[in-house]
Amino acid sequence: MLQSLRIRNLALLEEVALEFEPGFTAVTGETGAGKSILLGALSLLAGERADKTIVRQGAPACEVEAALWFKNTKPLDALLAEFDLPACDDGVLILKRSLPREKAPRITVNGGLATLAALQRIGERWIDFHGPSEPRRLLKESCQLELLDLFGRTGGQLAAYQEKYYAWRGLRDERERVAQETRLSADQISFLETQLARLDALELAAEAVETLERDFQRQNSARELLELAAALSEGLNGEEGATARVAALVREARRLEALDPASKALADRLAAASVELSDLGAEFESLGGEYQFDPEQAEALQEKMDTWLEARRKHGGDLPSVLAARDEMRRRLEIQGDIEGALAKLDQAIADAAREMTKAASALRLAREKVAKELAKAAAKGIAQLGFRKADFQVKIVSLAGPGPAGDCGCEFLFSPNVGEAVLPLNRVASSGELARVMLALKTVLAGLDGVPVLVFDEVDANVGGEIGRVVGEKMAGLAGGHQVFCVTHLPQVAAQAASHLVVTKDQSKERVQVRIEAIHENRKARVSELARMLGDRAAKSALAHAEELLGKG
Repeated sequence: MLQSLRIRNLALLEEVALEFEPGFTAVTGETGAGKSILLGALSLLAGERADKTIVRQGAPACEVEAALWFKNTKPLDALLAEFDLPACDDGVLILKRSLPREKAPRITVNGGLATLAALQRIGERWIDFHGPSEPRRLLKESCQLELLDLFGRTGGQLAAYQEKYYAWRGLRDERERVAQETRLSADQISFLETQLARLDALELAAEAVETLERDFQRQNSARELLELAAALSEGLNGEEGATARVAALVREARRLEALDPASKALADRLAAASVELSDLGAEFESLGGEYQFDPEQAEALQEKMDTWLEARRKHGGDLPSVLAARDEMRRRLEIQGDIEGALAKLDQAIADAAREMTKAASALRLAREKVAKELAKAAAKGIAQLGFRKADFQVKIVSLAGPGPAGDCGCEFLFSPNVGEAVLPLNRVASSGELARVMLALKTVLAGLDGVPVLVFDEVDANVGGEIGRVVGEKMAGLAGGHQVFCVTHLPQVAAQAASHLVVTKDQSKERVQVRIEAIHENRKARVSELARMLGDRAAKSALAHAEELLGKG
């Protein structure tokens, strides 16, 4: 559940810190007061994209922070681990999002830096929004089928079918590709065979490639070392090397010694240096002999390495890409031998896959046909409670022209708001108010199957008459038995049913407009006043009396 929420500099709101309780929370206020700011803050924490125009004018940044508590954080911690984010501590998830005006946005989850994509994935686990446009989704067949599968818990059958469906479709695509290929010319076949032979000679495998690259590096190093040792040996002991030049200098030093015996020590040192240089030259020559360099082996390695580098350049830069290209060459050559035979094998595989897919589709259809009656019955009961006492609601399974990702059947919600009238598809009979009530009834039926803890309803009671507002409020309160429910509403009958009540006000008495969000559920007088305002006049005795009556029942 959402425990706390702090908002700073979002739109017209300067700052607010809110604490929340479990159950049903109503959010009310005048039209245009800024109720959407609260929903906007929750949307930001759920990962909705936003630009910097939402930052309050004159403020450097907008910040939203929330703390949520989960009884069991294991599934959530597993998701956090996927994004290398810290796990929840004592069941608490901390979300924070900052949108500076001049800097890059910043998102943290439990103190760790996170991406917007991670925030969106996490948002799917804790909050579900139902806005004014939600009832219009009922007109889409895909939405109707989604609700039916959710109610019937047919996700397992659907997944089993989809596995068979995509296997069948993949084989069909493969057959089409093979059928469209033209026969290769003799030159093309020869070229492919040559390329394939060169790739096969590489013995393409991760270990073989590593060995090739390592041996090539060693061979190249050996040649370089041999060349360096030979150059040093020649530079020291060659005909024009340092040893020969120093030997000539030693002779001159001995002549100097004969003329001046005092220089003997210098002559001896130079003679010793000459011997040391000669020894160094011999050692470099010996070292060069230790380096093994086989020209034939080096040439073979160079050829294999050139082939490998060429294959990488042509086919994608890594081993899996080269392997895929090799397999594709082999497949093209094999098909050339018997294109008709390959097509026949694919036709058989397609037929086998189609049988498996049809079997899975039938199982899915049977499951849907069973739950369609149960959903219709449950939804009709809820719709009746919302003012359609004589309405008729049915869920019809319809066949599709062919198999698709969702099966070989769809469903259609049929509705008749009045007794004696034939049921027709929703988009042909339902007004916006009727759609809102049908959606609310379905949401109530499906609430127990929704594992998301926080549900947000943004004016889903719009176009719903006040006479059934009390029932709508009871529905919200019923949903709050298993969820934390937030509902932005203009109906006092709905707001009176809430355990918690937030009021959004806009103050334009000063130089700059200010929006405030306040909790009033612990102040009965303030709550009665707000309900009276919603009834038409907070100063009217009749409205105040009615508000007292509503609150007494709430």
